[in-house]
Amino acid sequence: MEGGAPAPARMTTVSRHYFGGGASECDHDLRVDIIENIEEDYGMFVWPCSVILAEYVWQQRSRFSGSKVVELGAGTSLPGLVAAKVGADVTLTDIAHNTEVLNNIRRICALNNASCTVSGLTWGDWDEPIFDLHPDIILGADVLYDSANFDNLFATVTFLLENSPGSVFITTYHNRSGHHLIEFLMVKWGLKCLKLLDGFSFLPSCKTASLQGNIQLVEIALDKEKHK
Repeated sequence: MEGGAPAPARMTTVSRHYFGGGASECDHDLRVDIIENIEEDYGMFVWPCSVILAEYVWQQRSRFSGSKVVELGAGTSLPGLVAAKVGADVTLTDIAHNTEVLNNIRRICALNNASCTVSGLTWGDWDEPIFDLHPDIILGADVLYDSANFDNLFATVTFLLENSPGSVFITTYHNRSGHHLIEFLMVKWGLKCLKLLDGFSFLPSCKTASLQGNIQLVEIALDKEKHK
């Protein structure tokens, strides 16, 4: 537009997420604030899978304390931020060229006074940053949403698991087609399931009311028999 008219203001909001105690505004042990942009793509919104994975991190916090954690496709980064708040060394990653999402992650870290590394990491791309990652735990919330990206995602996950002996990949996903899809991907990439949970089975009742869907949580590791 002529005259250098300013761009319209973005529709951002800050959502508050509570953990521990009654997981409510007046009774909680941890609060994480997330900047969401309701006009942007899915990388700027807190999806149910993220809420469930973040709650799992909180409930497993003794396991995460002192561990190295990488979150893939972090978006608004709620699970990774909870990990950071309970004492993990966290790297938050999203698509390398998506500067809007990466900059929003940096703003969210600053808002929560969380010291995390923020890095561009595109699944299936073998750029230098991925070789420096040696996580104990890899997190991914709702990363199984686009079948065109499944192989790139699992190639990246498998590389990180191979690069970090004893590491595990924990992901939450909408079980749209049964467990067969993720079973197929695990077999294809030489991985195995360590744990499979209904995402609502460990969620506080105050959080279940606002979430919908058949969401599963799975912990995945290398199948050492196939990686000898």
